[in-house]
Amino acid sequence: MENLLQTAINQIGVREIPGGQSNPQIMRYAEEAGFPEYVSDEMAWCSLFMNWVALKSGLERTRSLAARSWLNFGIPIHNPEPGDVVVFWRVSRDSWMGHVGVFMGFSADLKRIYCLGGNQGNQVFVTAYSAEMLLGFRRLRPVSEVVFSQRNLKQGDAGQEVIYLQDALKQLGFDPGTSDGFFGPKTHEALIDFQSTNSELTRLGVFDKATREFLTELLNRQSFN
Repeated sequence: MENLLQTAINQIGVREIPGGQSNPQIMRYAEEAGFPEYVSDEMAWCSLFMNWVALKSGLERTRSLAARSWLNFGIPIHNPEPGDVVVFWRVSRDSWMGHVGVFMGFSADLKRIYCLGGNQGNQVFVTAYSAEMLLGFRRLRPVSEVVFSQRNLKQGDAGQEVIYLQDALKQLGFDPGTSDGFFGPKTHEALIDFQSTNSELTRLGVFDKATREFLTELLNRQSFN
């Protein structure tokens, strides 16, 4: 499966076609994500795009064209990272209307949130939204069974396997810092915190066989509940 952030970035520039025609790529989002009721790119498509991106990334999705439906999925996050889902209100906070996209970052003064999404200026683009319009951040969970490699990981290691570990720890509520692929002190500390939840695990901050099996069990239980 592709990385969610990269999947979304690859679609930047896809835009609506003015007039009676629809962009075939936007209609492909609807077909592949399972929205037969979506018949024209003049219909709102921010949640359609988010559903398609999540599908291509092997992550949970809402199967709804309503932007606020994303508040009912994923793990609530208070310290978002690029690739998390961000939901805003539109018109008024008390209405049903909203906007959803991929969180990219904050402005220096924290007053704006940069969002990569569909139907932003009638295209897939990065746009800044007022932080006052924020409804919440969500981190999506995989829909398939989680499988780690058999390699033990320890402080100082680096690579994609470390990113998988960091993302998994976050999914369970631990804080290894940014998912940068480097097994540093913060990842080491978060792993020890996780190991401390099971008295049968050796609490040395090494991602060994026993820790891997326990983490996998918890993740798969969470994914399929």
